[in-house]
Amino acid sequence: MTDALIQPQDIPYLPRGVWLADDKVRGLRVLQAPERAMQLDQIGDAILSELDGNRSMGQICADLAARYNAPVEQIAGDVRDFLTGLVARRMVFLRDPS
Repeated sequence: MTDALIQPQDIPYLPRGVWLADDKVRGLRVLQAPERAMQLDQIGDAILSELDGNRSMGQICADLAARYNAPVEQIAGDVRDFLTGLVARRMVFLRDPS
């Protein structure tokens, strides 16, 4: 599913062995996986903090748009672009609710 666009009904989640962590030494948030880590900016942290494995991409984007008072279409594009890269790196998985 890495070549397909993430659909609004897809449920993004962090797979087993991938987690968000605080790097207390550097004062950063990081996405960690076995033998790799990715430093997050505030936007990446905000997006990944929403992944609970229950809510769909559409619900997450609507919640972020409301929180940041931004157009849902803009938020959805940014979230989709960010997560597509992580899906390709196998740091985020997608589940179809059906």
